[in-house]
Amino acid sequence: MEIVLRASITFLFLLALTRGLRRRTLADMAPFEMILLVVVGDVVQQGVTQEDMSLTGAVLAVSTIAAWVSALSYLTWRFRRVADVVDGLPVLLLRDGEPIEAAMASERLPMAELLEAARQEGIGDLATVKAAVLMPIGRISLIQ
Repeated sequence: MEIVLRASITFLFLLALTRGLRRRTLADMAPFEMILLVVVGDVVQQGVTQEDMSLTGAVLAVSTIAAWVSALSYLTWRFRRVADVVDGLPVLLLRDGEPIEAAMASERLPMAELLEAARQEGIGDLATVKAAVLMPIGRISLIQ
């Protein structure tokens, strides 16, 4: 029972932590951020299972986290408000070619990343962009 409780608390902590971190896709992560993910995974495992190295402990921990993921998946599908809290909302970064500095600052998104997203879409000048939206998954969507 202790492993289930530890896994639940860890899951909820990681959920809160990821909501507070910057939105990024896996492909956009720096090498250090990828290493940090691996280290966090190891630290979390130690915190969840402690000294229990048994197969039963591992199955309990994984099952608990899988149950939380399934429950949140259902709740975000069923209730829009839950999805807004868990997944986040899109953020308007640019309107009619003008960056919205407050939104970019709150998302800690440098102008260079917005320009890079525009270049990847074949857009050379932000003045031609009607809107740029940071999606909850970390991708920047540009509308001309």
